[in-house]
Amino acid sequence: MSSMIVPVIDVQNDNFKELWPALVLAIKTSSFIALDTELSGLGSRKDLLAQCIEERYKAICSTARTRSILSLGIACFKKLPDKAPHTYLVQVYNLTLLCMQEYVIEPQSVQFLVQHGFDFNKQYAQGIPYHKGNDKGGDLQSQSMRALFLEVIQARKPLVLHNGLIDLVFLYQCFYAWLPDRLGTFTADLSEIFPAGIFDTKHAAEFEVRFMASYLEYAYKKCKRENFKSVEAGGPGPHLSLEFCNYAERLCTYIDFRQCTEGGGERETGEEGPPAICMRFSAYGWCPNGSQCTLSHNTDLIIEQDEQSKDHKRRRKNKRKFKAAQEESRAPNEPDRVEHESSPPNKHLCVEDDKMQKDRGSVKETASADVVDSMKDALLAEEVERKDMSDEQVVEEAQRSNGTENKCEPQVILGNGTGDQNDVVIPQGEKEGSKGKEKQKMAEGGTHRAGFDAFMTGYIFAYVTTLKAGAETDPSSGACLPDCLNKVYLSGKSVPLQIVKSSFSKSSKAHTLKMESVWGKI
Repeated sequence: MSSMIVPVIDVQNDNFKELWPALVLAIKTSSFIALDTELSGLGSRKDLLAQCIEERYKAICSTARTRSILSLGIACFKKLPDKAPHTYLVQVYNLTLLCMQEYVIEPQSVQFLVQHGFDFNKQYAQGIPYHKGNDKGGDLQSQSMRALFLEVIQARKPLVLHNGLIDLVFLYQCFYAWLPDRLGTFTADLSEIFPAGIFDTKHAAEFEVRFMASYLEYAYKKCKRENFKSVEAGGPGPHLSLEFCNYAERLCTYIDFRQCTEGGGERETGEEGPPAICMRFSAYGWCPNGSQCTLSHNTDLIIEQDEQSKDHKRRRKNKRKFKAAQEESRAPNEPDRVEHESSPPNKHLCVEDDKMQKDRGSVKETASADVVDSMKDALLAEEVERKDMSDEQVVEEAQRSNGTENKCEPQVILGNGTGDQNDVVIPQGEKEGSKGKEKQKMAEGGTHRAGFDAFMTGYIFAYVTTLKAGAETDPSSGACLPDCLNKVYLSGKSVPLQIVKSSFSKSSKAHTLKMESVWGKI
């Protein structure tokens, strides 16, 4: 079993200008860019799941206008043409932000983020300032978040998100312009802002590779597992390889190293074998009991169990899986109900309807309408799915401390199974498998970062692209996954949101003026 160590560069106000050139260069030279956000709240969960998509969009707009982005993850993946096919150089940044206007911050969101390692003291002391809405004088001439987002736009690279509708609305409101009132206008604007296309890895996991679950941690670890198998087999089939920069010593104090085990992680075992799996976590990536749950939240174990079922049993197994989750979600003798207040307090809705499950055919068949209620009991579950990273933990604290000479060791190259370039380089004092059981057991981890979530999102996209695209296909062309191009996942719907400019919708005035000032007439 091998490992890779992912360096996540922490960017805040005191080092933003210093890191600006490297960050802009990473964006401009990338093949695609993956983004993720952490938010101050979401408002009414019920409104965010309105059956009418126009009403749902209005609810998300209302939330984006009154809440803020607390941190932004940016992962830049650059395809290396002089290396083996499907080899990428990856640079990951975690930006701590501070909105300079009044905004709502929900107590549940504060508690949730603190439990998962978010440092509000650092945010208020060193958050990169920004304001929402339309541009103000000098915004785009300075090194600001609004100017950085413009760099992302001007790079004209594919934009990759996971369950990204909420992210897109917040990004537009916080760093681009005042949100348009109509969904058609919003999608028309997006189609011009990102001409290389928008890709949603939740949609890809559901409809392109058809995983049995699609929350971020599951999809990421499933892709890692399959890629590891391909490398181990040594066959001619395509597989994904990653490289990371060797950063200068002066940058070491900004880097948070995240260690990831390839091909799965350590298994939780006891005298009677592996523990029973929490079916709620298995189905949704979230359990309201958190670390107090007596059942296993080990995603590697969940994936392993899913893989043990034969193909012809998958539909039946998956139906049982969601029904078991439904039963766990319901108290004895209690009817089905929607518990919006017990939902995770951060973003990414995870709700399915019966029609959507039937449309999945051979992969997901969760018959009966009562599954809808059990799914809705896990509203917004997609955020916590990313928090329980049992095998993606930061390496020893000593290696992360300032001034440590181990912090900038060469990073792992996940190669093609040949030659020295595949050797795993682990900083001194940390050997594979040396971490204590207590670190592997962290149930609601304290090491969550938007930057690493963006990396996971980009990894999924790179892996699916590797499977589906030819060796010579360049992801920056936007044509690498044509069936996923400009399709954003919609919770509870059997069809995605199409990011297109229709003949019935015009671009917004604020967008048109801004694009003219940047590009000339469009």
